[in-house]
Amino acid sequence: MAAELHVELVAADRNVWSGEATLVVARTTSGDIGVMPGHQPLLGVLESGPVNIRTSDGGTVVAAVHGGFISFADNKLSLLAEIAELADEIDQARAERALERAKSEADAAAERRAAVRLRAVAGH
Repeated sequence: MAAELHVELVAADRNVWSGEATLVVARTTSGDIGVMPGHQPLLGVLESGPVNIRTSDGGTVVAAVHGGFISFADNKLSLLAEIAELADEIDQARAERALERAKSEADAAAERRAAVRLRAVAGH
């Protein structure tokens, strides 16, 4: 079994992160899934939620992901998201304001996006 897997996190508008990892945890329509080197091939639908990537150098990358697909084969993991942003890129105060605005406007989709962004920042 290989000691690491290659990960590509891609959003509709850009490549978000690429590198080697020992574990990736993401939320799918079937529940949370952890992928390690040597995992069985898979194809799934991503739910909105944080994605946690344990890098091969022992670090952690956290991203807020909103929809898309996850695919794994031959120790290559692809996360193809509609929207994805690294926790480092998220302005927490702005996300908190967006959450409050979404709640006041009863916009469930915007509220879910803001909540995922805040969970990603908290998990970082």
